[in-house]
Parts: sequence; structure tokens; C-alpha cells
Amino acid sequence: MVAFDAEFVRNQFPAFRHKDLRDKVFCENAGGSYTCRYVIWRLHRFYNERKVQPYGAFATSQLAGEEMDEARMRLAGHLGVARDEVHFGPSTTANAYVLARAFGDWLPDGAAIVVTNQDHEANSGPWRRIAEARGLDLREWAVDPSCGRLDPEALAPLLDEKVSLVCFPHASNILGEINDVPAICRMARDVGALTCVDGVSYAPHGLPYMRRLGPDIYLFSTYKTYGPHQGVMVMRRELAHQLPNQGHCFNGEDTIKRFNPAGPDHAQVAACAGISDYIDALYERHYLGGRDARGRSDKVSELIRAQERTLLAPLMDYLAGRPALRVLGPRGVKAERLPTVSIALSEPGRQAAARLARYGILAGGGDFYAGRLLKAMGVEPARGVLRLSLVHYTLPEEVDRLISALDSEL
Repeated sequence: MVAFDAEFVRNQFPAFRHKDLRDKVFCENAGGSYTCRYVIWRLHRFYNERKVQPYGAFATSQLAGEEMDEARMRLAGHLGVARDEVHFGPSTTANAYVLARAFGDWLPDGAAIVVTNQDHEANSGPWRRIAEARGLDLREWAVDPSCGRLDPEALAPLLDEKVSLVCFPHASNILGEINDVPAICRMARDVGALTCVDGVSYAPHGLPYMRRLGPDIYLFSTYKTYGPHQGVMVMRRELAHQLPNQGHCFNGEDTIKRFNPAGPDHAQVAACAGISDYIDALYERHYLGGRDARGRSDKVSELIRAQERTLLAPLMDYLAGRPALRVLGPRGVKAERLPTVSIALSEPGRQAAARLARYGILAGGGDFYAGRLLKAMGVEPARGVLRLSLVHYTLPEEVDRLISALDSEL
């Protein structure tokens, strides 16, 4: 095992040195991570030195375009896809709405779409709306209400030759449970269906290798992966050209412009290269050289997940000793899950989060746009849950502080 250099990692995030944050325990990473210094530096440089229309005839304009291209190229390398399979948009929700419009214009009459009630609304609502507008067959893959799990055996009866698209999350933003994306994608392919995977809750814990996962479309948000506020949509090139163009009519032949009707946010796209800077810096700090971008990303993902398991273990051990607290999702100490833990209480989750804030614990409370899941599990969405979400830069002593606060207030 490689020793995780927590001091080095924390030094990559200026927020930890800010007077209003340095003594706090940040436990709402699932709502948006802190931003790494490379992204901040690149965004600052772009606004100071490159804030012109990119791809023009003069040097500054060309540099602006080159920085945007660098972000796309390097993220594509870390994800294991081609440059023109990475699409930027203002958010994952906006990307999903544009995508749903494209599918709505393309799917034949009588087609079926499978959605889940485990998803964040971003990968559920747009598909439900387009199905209603087109009169398509909408099929819901429902969770087990006792635990919130999506059982593949419950998906099988929903799949037949009418199904054109299966939409589901890589991981739940409430439960922290990781779905078996490769297996689910194989099930969909066996009936000729495409897959759209919401990876927003998974990607902060290690950018996945797309070819290994097997989805046709994969969505995630850069502001939850240590970067600026952008949504990334990874889509197979062939599919991108089968779907109707959603951009300007004269951009229809340009793959990276087909699904961005508003045009790109130049500075924020360019700043996304800072995410790749951070991945590479983590790799260089902890490993010897000699790997390509995807290989570096794999090793960094392993490093992150191992550290997060270490951080999560004492919290889950503590909660296992509090059986009266209803922890949603996998509860066992050795359960394979993300370090996103939600507790359903008799009071609104926001109230509990407000009390924890007095201890310097920055947690979240609410339904987190997953009201369908909460309702299915018998939790009133208006009451919501208390959500505690950690990532690799959380310190073990911060987990101890969190547990102490929970012991005092719950």
C-alpha cells in the first residue's frame, strides 16, 4: 500500500487555509467539493490574460482556444476516451435536458425508456418529461424500499426489444451505494438498448475508465470533482452523430458543438485542465512515472478509494453501535460504498445540520434532489435527511470530531 500524503493533498486546496474554513470539518462534499489550486490559478489566468473570443486570428485568442482544447484533451485522456467524446455544458442537469430533447426528436413511436427512482432528478425528470410529451413508454426500475438498492433482477422484466434507453446512476447521492454499471450496461445491450449513466456522485471518488464501464453516455459535474461549475457529458462519437444536432445549424458537423446550444463558458472550460493537473500531481507525489494519462488516473483512483475506506470505517463502526439511527443504504462496517452517509431523523435534516454547525461540522440537510428515492423508502422529502459526505482530503481527526458531534447531538 502507498502511504497517503494528506499534508500534500490538503496543500492543494486553498480553502483549508481560509480563516472562515480552516477550523471547520467539511462534510458536504457531495454538494460540491473544494476547488484545487490548479483550477483557481487557471481560471484567474484566463480572466486576466485570455478573456477574449477564442480561436481567433491573434495570439491571445489562439492561446485562449488552446487552453480550452487542453482541458478537453487531458480529461479525455484520464477518462480513456477520444477528445471529441467529451462535451462541456453549464451543468449536468442542463446537459441532461439537452440530451433528452435530442432523444425525444430521435426515438421512434412506441419506444420505451427505463428510469429509476434512485436517481438525482437530473437523470430522471428530463426523461419522464420527454416520455410524457412524446407518448413514449416510461418504465421505472424501482428500488427495494427496505434498503434503497437497485436490484438487477428487478430490471430484467422491464427489458425487451421496445426499450431504447436505460438511465440509471453510477452511485446514489443519498445512499452512497455503487451500482454495477458494467453488468447493467450489458443487460441493456443484450436487448439493443442504449445507456445513460449519472456519474455525478461517483466521479469525485476517482474518474472511471469509460471503456471498462461500457455506458453510451456518462454524465458528471466538475464542481464536485475539485473544479469549476461545469457539467461533462461523455458520449460515444457514433451516437453523437446519430442524435439530432442541438446546436446552431452551422455547427452540426462539429461533434463537440452538437450538444451545447448556448455555447461554451470559455474560462471555466479552460480551467477544467486544472482537474487533470491535480490528478497528475497526486500521481507524481505517490507513484513512479511511466504511465499514460489513463494509467495515472487508475492509480490515483485506487489511492483515493483506499483512503476513503480508511476514513469511512470509524464512522460506519460508530453508526453500527447506534441502531436507533436509521442510516440509509449499506450499513455494515465492511460494506462497499462511497463515503456519503445519510441519516433519516424525526426532525428535518437541515435542523440537525444547523446544530452540527455549532461544532464546526459543515454538513447538509434536505432531499438533495432525490425526493423519489426518499419517498420510496418512507422518508418525507420535505423532512429530508442529514447527509455526511467525505472525500479523500478529509482527515482522520476530522472524522473523530464529526463522531463526537454526532454523539452529542443525535
